[in-house]
Amino acid sequence: MIDRGRRFSSNPLFAPLSRATIEVMSNVVHIDPEILGGTPVFRGTRVPVETFFDYIQGGEPLSEFLEDFPTVTQEQVLELLEEVKSEILPSVRAV
Repeated sequence: MIDRGRRFSSNPLFAPLSRATIEVMSNVVHIDPEILGGTPVFRGTRVPVETFFDYIQGGEPLSEFLEDFPTVTQEQVLELLEEVKSEILPSVRAV
């Protein structure tokens, strides 16, 4: 079962990323205090980005997430993953 109640900062997949980094992903991620109290969501939706990572962490396939949240496009998810990859890999290589 997927725990959708975890907070943004408690998800280990987000640990390497600061909230500021997530906010910079403006093509995909939107943060607005009026939408879910400022929780990062996929732009144009009310779907928290963290929910995607919860699905993946829980072993669910991308297709399941997209089926459950049809307002999120595959292109948005792939762009998010590219942004996360570009943030994480340089820091891992520097270690």
